[in-house]
Amino acid sequence: MHQPYLIVFALYPGVTQLDFTGPLEFLSKLPRARCLLASRHGEAIRADGGVVFSDIARLSDIEHCDLLLVPGGLGTVEAMEDRAFLDELRRLAAGADYISSVCTGSLLLGAAGLLRGRRAACHWAWLDSLAAFGAQPCSDRIVMDGKLISGGGVTAGIDMALALMAKIAGRRFAQTVQLALEYAPAPPFASGRPELASPEVLAAARQRMDQMRDRREAAVVRAAAAML
Repeated sequence: MHQPYLIVFALYPGVTQLDFTGPLEFLSKLPRARCLLASRHGEAIRADGGVVFSDIARLSDIEHCDLLLVPGGLGTVEAMEDRAFLDELRRLAAGADYISSVCTGSLLLGAAGLLRGRRAACHWAWLDSLAAFGAQPCSDRIVMDGKLISGGGVTAGIDMALALMAKIAGRRFAQTVQLALEYAPAPPFASGRPELASPEVLAAARQRMDQMRDRREAAVVRAAAAML
């Protein structure tokens, strides 16, 4: 009997739900896929938009996974300083075929010591923070560096999932799933990247991000120092 292809989504309070629910919708279509939501304590997780996810596994109860996916979110700051959570990421990453992140989830991989000397993506507003963990920040929407596959901000997780599907099950399979889910982005506004947005829109977005910049940058400094 074939073993399931175990995909673990490592969650924490304040995670952004689209960072993992988008990839989950696609990755769940992989042959033999078993998708497992997990957190440090196995507790129900409230996402940063207020949605609550229950029936969560405890990370320490998972012996091995084939694919580890770490999403981002407003709770990244606290998660970066949860040493036990980071220990579980390191442990599962060691035996995984692929390690992936979406948005600021790459900061958590960095804090876990998994990005030294590796190219990685992140949300555009926090991309530079990756350098503190010895990573090479890359502004591409999807970045592949060996078994590490990272996506940019939030919606990039779907693109990253398709790229992963192509590596695992082949391009034709990934394209078939893309068609079945009618993933054909046609946004009404060309403002999804800083270089595309108008100066006014970019300034407004940065103002929103700046409300938590000091906290996140301080957390990055502390997490990077803890790696030494």
